[in-house]
Amino acid sequence: MFKKQFEIRWSDVDANGHLANSAYTNFMSHSRMSFFNDQGFSMREILKNNIGPVVFYEHMYYFKESFIGTPITVTIEVSGLSEDGMLFMFEHNFYNDKGDNLAYCEMQGGWIDLKQRKLTGLPEDLLALANKFPRSKSYKVLTKADTRKYNVRPKPMNL
Repeated sequence: MFKKQFEIRWSDVDANGHLANSAYTNFMSHSRMSFFNDQGFSMREILKNNIGPVVFYEHMYYFKESFIGTPITVTIEVSGLSEDGMLFMFEHNFYNDKGDNLAYCEMQGGWIDLKQRKLTGLPEDLLALANKFPRSKSYKVLTKADTRKYNVRPKPMNL
């Protein structure tokens, strides 16, 4: 399990004085990039291969409030990866300094070719690193069908 610690700043709280939902998203994104870097997926390596991570969804579940000035820990566990590395899924948990679980998020994403603007598998060297990611107990091999498991599809706007 990968862990990243933060202190809640003034800019992280909302009008209710607790951690804003947008801050959760920012903390998760920062944690994922730290995780990738820790696993050998530095920004330099990612850009050298002309790829970038994209988020398909983040499903958040909030359990307990957290307030300005308090430390929080964001954890990451890899719960899915496709055979070619194109798709990935993470489980994030947020904890306060007492170990209380503040929130949980299931996040799914993939890698995009930055020139073609299409999903792409990982190059062999990065795929070898991805296959060494620490895995959650619920880990599964992802397929394209997993990207539609909630059956949400685009709908055109009728003007």
